[in-house]
Amino acid sequence: MSAIRSLAGWRLNTPFYYGWLVLGVAALGAFAATGVAQIVLGGIQNLIFEDMGWDRSTIAFAVTAGTWTSGLLTPLVGRLADRHGPRGLMPVAALIVGVCYFGIAGIQSVWQFYLAYIIARTIANPNLVGVVPRTVAVNFFQRKRNLALGLTSMARPIGGAINIQIISLIAQAYTWRVAYRALGVFAIVLVVPLFLFMRRRPEDIGLLPDGDRRLPLADAHRAEAGESSATRARKEFDWKAREAAATPTFWLIVSAEALSVMTAGAIGFQIVPFLKEADASQVVAAGALSLSSLFGALVGPGWGLLSDRFQARKLAVIALGATGSVTALFLVVGGGSGGFAVVVLWGTVAGGLNILATMMLAQYFGRASFGSIVGLMGPIQLGALGLGPTLGAVIFGWTGGYTVLFLYGVAAYAAAAVLIYSARPPRLPRRAANEGFLAGDE
Repeated sequence: MSAIRSLAGWRLNTPFYYGWLVLGVAALGAFAATGVAQIVLGGIQNLIFEDMGWDRSTIAFAVTAGTWTSGLLTPLVGRLADRHGPRGLMPVAALIVGVCYFGIAGIQSVWQFYLAYIIARTIANPNLVGVVPRTVAVNFFQRKRNLALGLTSMARPIGGAINIQIISLIAQAYTWRVAYRALGVFAIVLVVPLFLFMRRRPEDIGLLPDGDRRLPLADAHRAEAGESSATRARKEFDWKAREAAATPTFWLIVSAEALSVMTAGAIGFQIVPFLKEADASQVVAAGALSLSSLFGALVGPGWGLLSDRFQARKLAVIALGATGSVTALFLVVGGGSGGFAVVVLWGTVAGGLNILATMMLAQYFGRASFGSIVGLMGPIQLGALGLGPTLGAVIFGWTGGYTVLFLYGVAAYAAAAVLIYSARPPRLPRRAANEGFLAGDE
């Protein structure tokens, strides 16, 4: 028992700020989780439904169901992330996901695929990709928070891009089932570093956000005594989840986020079939989707740096406008090199949408209840994300083509831009005055 306590209390002494190690290990968790991400299933769905004799709607319905159930779990995971941190949540999630990957590799019928996929997706998304890693980033960073969130946002799309290629290449040499067994081994092995290195907050290990040094006690008292009202006003006010949910700003952000992720899911899940029907090979079509995801991930830190200098709200409006404009290009290009280029450009400009909304929530509502606040958004966000693939499949089945889908995408991104532009900083609740803030002011 004492050995277990000693292991639980052990912390690696790093020559750099420990928060960067936490982000790196969390990125490995996101990579493991992307085996059931929408973008990966969209990229390799042909391998599964051609092997099993299914149609594309069968895969899309599974993705929708798994994403919806993960949304239902997100509020609970957000509260647990605030109270207990990632150390208990992420290792258990990685273990469950790893077992499910072995289940996916051995499927012989639709119900087996649905069971293994839905469980994996339900557990993986909030614990390894969404609310838990982002809560960790917000807790460990303050001055560099947007940069940290930008880096965190890279893990899912880069992991997805890599996994699309890994699964496609292994499938060429062996089968897609072997690829999922390999992912299962990786996820289970990852349990150990997740337990050893993840922590809830820097204060729990004697550190401060961003690696700042704690003031000596006497200096801290003098600083507190001489603190001006202007200094107090610059401090970050931490909203409670119920207070954030009472603001129109929160719901404008949630609505815009839901609309944009639903649209991304509807279009992204049809990218590979769209290119293949234009005579692209599976490898080329999957490569286009992988590159779009990769480049979309690489712009994340750039959006973070820009958000530290400019308003995330205005940047999000620009990103949504650019994404809608690129979506319109699908209407004038077919397959070939033109379609390949538009797919990559679309993924690149759309890469900042999700993380910019998260930056707005962190900027407006603080870190103390960030997990719970993001958790409140989860059912709506993931409900919309899950609806996306089915929406795309239904539109394709109804029209027999992609024109209506892309027209919808242009309109949806424009509507989301209007919602984000309207999401101005909320007025502080009345209790803020008791903590030295100017309650009611922006």
